[in-house]
Parts: sequence; structure tokens; C-alpha cells
Amino acid sequence: MSDPRVFFAAERTLLAWVRTGITVMALGFVVERFGLFVSLVAQQVGHAARPMHTTASSVIGTLLVAAGAGVIVFASVQHARFVRTLPAGDLPPSYRVGWALAFSLSFAALGAALALYLTLS
Repeated sequence: MSDPRVFFAAERTLLAWVRTGITVMALGFVVERFGLFVSLVAQQVGHAARPMHTTASSVIGTLLVAAGAGVIVFASVQHARFVRTLPAGDLPPSYRVGWALAFSLSFAALGAALALYLTLS
């Protein structure tokens, strides 16, 4: 007897991890850009911005973006491994498992590109 609920639970878990990875990447972007905001506010007030604060903000933010992308890659690999263990009866007919993996890995690639951009800018 097949039970596709097992597969759909695994897919919901993958999407929850993708959502978490995107959230970590967004937090990293905000942290990275916060250093720029602090330096602009310091210039408006007439104080010199501390370079250590902007550098730390940039490094921590970029690492968070990279960590978010890594979470998505890890979740995708785990999902693919789990789906391979399911019997064919648990997979819905005419449903392509690769779409969820392509979706999640594309977000991981975008996160990696953002981390690279933040590193080079």
C-alpha cells in the first residue's frame, strides 16, 4: 500500500529548510549593509566611522549569506538521499522530484553569487 504523505512530508521539510536558508541569507545581507549605514550616519553626525565596525559587519554578513546557501545545499542533498530510499509506491505518479531540487539549488546558487558579490564589492 502506497502512502504519498511520506514523500510530501519530506518535500515540505526541504522547503522549510530552503525558507530558513533564504532567511539567513537575507539577515546576512542586512548585517553586511548595516556597516555602510553606520558609516553614513557617522559622516552625517560629523564623526569618523570606525573601520573595524564596517569590516566586521561585512565579514559577518557575507559569512551569513554563505551559510544560508550552504544550508540549502545540505538540505537538498539530504532530501535527494531520502527520496532515493522511498519505494516507488510512495512517490506520486507523474511527479518529478527533480523540480524541487532544481528550485532549491537555484536559490543556493543565487546565495553563493550574492556572497561572492559582497566579497568583491
